[in-house]
Amino acid sequence: MSAAHDPNVATAFFSNGVLAWGLAACGTAQLSKLVIELVVHRRWRPAVLVETGGMPSSHSALMTGTTAAIGWQLGFADPLFALASALCFVVLYDASGVRRAAGQIASRVNGLPDHLWLERDGGSVDVNVAIKPLKENLGHTRLEVLAGSVMGPAVALPGLSLVGSPLDLAAWIADALSGAASLG
Repeated sequence: MSAAHDPNVATAFFSNGVLAWGLAACGTAQLSKLVIELVVHRRWRPAVLVETGGMPSSHSALMTGTTAAIGWQLGFADPLFALASALCFVVLYDASGVRRAAGQIASRVNGLPDHLWLERDGGSVDVNVAIKPLKENLGHTRLEVLAGSVMGPAVALPGLSLVGSPLDLAAWIADALSGAASLG
C-alpha cells in the first residue's frame, strides 16, 4: 500500500517529502532572516524568526519549494502541479502587492497624530487608553519575493531527490546507527 493511502496517518504524514521539503524551504528562509539581521544590522533579534516581511520571503520559499517538489515528484504535466503553480502565483502576487500595500497604509496611519485615536465615551475623552501601533512590515519587495522564490526550489528539490521524506531520513539514520553499533 502506498504512503498516500496508508491508513496510519503518522506514517503517511512523515512519508510526505513534498510537504517536508516545502516547510524546510520556509524554515531556511526564516533562519536566513536571523543571519541577515546579524550580518547586515549587527544585532541579535530572534523575533525575526516569527515575523512576517523581510528578506527573503518565507511564504515565497514555501510555495515555490512545494510547487517545484510536486512537479518533480508527480511530473510537470500533472494537474496538481498546475493547481499548485496557480496558488503559488497568487501568494507571490499577494506578498509583493496587497500585503505590501497594507503595510504602507499601516505606516501612514501610525504617523498620524496620537490625539486622533483618543476614545470618546459619551462626549468625554479617555486619555489613559493606549493605542498600539499597527504592524507595518506585512509584505515584501519584489526582490524579497524573488529571493524566496529561488530559495524554495533550491532547498526542496535537492532535499526531495537526495534525502526523500522524513521517514526515509529516519530509516537511513537508523540503518547507519545499527551499522555503527555492529562495528563497535
